Amino acid sequence: MPAPQDGPLLDDAAGRLIRPYTISNGRTRPSTAFDLLSLIMATGIEPDVPLGPEHTVALGMCEGPMSVAEIAAHLRLPAVVAKVILSDLVACGAVTAHAPAFHDMPTDRSLLEAVLDGLRRQL
Repeated sequence: MPAPQDGPLLDDAAGRLIRPYTISNGRTRPSTAFDLLSLIMATGIEPDVPLGPEHTVALGMCEGPMSVAEIAAHLRLPAVVAKVILSDLVACGAVTAHAPAFHDMPTDRSLLEAVLDGLRRQL
């Protein structure tokens, strides 16, 4: 078994060597509610529980604020598995999660129409 700093167990030819449900110990729901845009940041507190390699890699990515979606993409894991890993890190105090800030600004209709026109031209 590789050391935690080796990252997720991946093989260039075969892909992931461990199934995602194994990484989350069969859990399909995180204990902390996350949005894909929630920002995760390390607290500097060392976890007092043993972590898997994906936990260690995720924690290392959170030195600066990073979204749940970005972490899942870097780990090459489904978002729900990444959320379970991150909820473990929140539970042990290693990271904090902040919900995304949504502004009550009205959407610029002309901008949306221009984007839609551009997408239609691409098809």
